[in-house]
Amino acid sequence: MEFLGGKFLQVFIALAVFAALIGLIMLLVDRAPKSAKDKVTIIGFLAPAAILMLLGLVYPAIQTSFLAFTDASGQFNGADNFVWMFTQPEALATLRNTVIWTVLVPLLSTVFGLAYAVFIDKARGEKVLKALVFMPMAISFVGAGIIWKLVYDYRGPSIEQTGVFNALRVAVGLDPKQFLLDAPENTFFLIIVMVWIQTGFAMVILSAAIKGVPMELVEAARLDGANPWQQFRNVTVPGIRGALVVVLTTITIATLKVFDIVRTMTAGNFDTSVVANEMYTQAFRAGEPGRGAALALVLFLLVLPIVVYNARVLRQQREIR
Repeated sequence: MEFLGGKFLQVFIALAVFAALIGLIMLLVDRAPKSAKDKVTIIGFLAPAAILMLLGLVYPAIQTSFLAFTDASGQFNGADNFVWMFTQPEALATLRNTVIWTVLVPLLSTVFGLAYAVFIDKARGEKVLKALVFMPMAISFVGAGIIWKLVYDYRGPSIEQTGVFNALRVAVGLDPKQFLLDAPENTFFLIIVMVWIQTGFAMVILSAAIKGVPMELVEAARLDGANPWQQFRNVTVPGIRGALVVVLTTITIATLKVFDIVRTMTAGNFDTSVVANEMYTQAFRAGEPGRGAALALVLFLLVLPIVVYNARVLRQQREIR
């Protein structure tokens, strides 16, 4: 109780200091000379957000970077954590799984989302069909993991199966399968969950982009004798290239950070761990915060180029418009 009281007091003091700082900034803005009031006003309104970013983003990032080069006792150990990451079998399995996730999830989600957007475009019941596909996006990753864990549930060969997949296997005369325990295919069964969630996002973005392709181009291609596949490849895809980049990069970033699905369904056991899950495991379960920080740093370095590329593409599109 004393510990909680001390923490509450620290948080209260921090909030009070922050509120006082904001009040001081607003006072300075109000008292600023008229000649520089516009600049001071802009700085005053941006200052609180900048302070929050420094405290909640920049400082933790710097602290994590230093922590990545320390051992469990907090002593500097050079690059030992990174050597562990790229030499130990369990760490290499984690990196391998992350690569598999990062390749398959964005690709499959985008392909399925694009196919669904094309085939049901202007079809009867389009709104209902799209709502059904988009519905998994409204479910949290933890909720989706629980749902699919029940779908994959295994009860043993002599027990009535409650998992949907094993019930179907038994119904057609096959033995039940331990979907989440048998490596390496268990990783792919986890990937299915992420694809199920992200396909709806890809479908909505790409469907909107397809509707934005000028009909004049499609009609011109049709008059030139292009078949539906040629129209799709030569007219539709170039017209939605920007949306495809956004979808692929957004899903890739979400996949690199995936944690909830793996933690809920397998806790990273049975060779299913990924970088985000292993980061949590090392930092908070194995008592190795340095290794957890090193994994977090590697995850940041993996995400950063994708974010930069995405921002560059969006800026180029804005300049074209």
